Amino acid sequence: MDWMTATLLIAAGVAGGVINAVAGGATLITFPVMLQVGLPPVIANASNAVAVMPGHLIAALADPGRWPPLNARLAWLAAASLFGGMSGALLLLWLPESLFTGPVPILIAFATLLFAFAPTIQARQTKRGPRPIAALSGPAMIGVASIYGGFFGAGLGVILTALLSISVSRDIRTVKVLKNLIATIVSVASTTVFITQGAISWPETFIMLLGALMGGFMGGCLIRFLPAEWVRRAVIAVGCLMSTIYGIKYWT
Repeated sequence: MDWMTATLLIAAGVAGGVINAVAGGATLITFPVMLQVGLPPVIANASNAVAVMPGHLIAALADPGRWPPLNARLAWLAAASLFGGMSGALLLLWLPESLFTGPVPILIAFATLLFAFAPTIQARQTKRGPRPIAALSGPAMIGVASIYGGFFGAGLGVILTALLSISVSRDIRTVKVLKNLIATIVSVASTTVFITQGAISWPETFIMLLGALMGGFMGGCLIRFLPAEWVRRAVIAVGCLMSTIYGIKYWT
């Protein structure tokens, strides 16, 4: 690996760490960079999942006062996210690569749209509050979302926030903590599959992971004065650009 590639990877990791700390949406930056340095799409997706995984856990630990009680509902949600994360990862590895590269521009565009409309979605769900739904329908919805998370992952946080706001709580801090806990389980489940199946390119992953840890620390400091909306707009712009670039690459 040459120094330019290493610099690009660590810079993307730093940017992703800052973005996750301030606004979320790091995968829209880090995954295209994994592709740009020459990794095959499936390996790039798996390696990116490992590189950004610590961010979910750090975010979950940041607000221990809003951790949910250890009850049957949490156990069902954890089991659903574990099963979903593993299933999505296995699906990614079992499918022919062509069936993943074709939808890549759509997946990036979908994640960008979710990210763009996240404040609206979250505000509406919080205002409406949790609905009385069947006991198992919440875990079932989380399981389906976790399959997507294990398969690709970008935009998972927005999906989980909306679903948890519907089915669990109207307190946005509680929802955010639970979302981060579930995202951590999905990440651990999917990355365990990727690692055991040898789908990780470790040199690129370690360098980006180092940058992401640095960026997470920097983001924790920058969040005090860096407007999150500026970061959001930059991430949305990059997501639109990347979906266009990869649409041209894979569809023409």
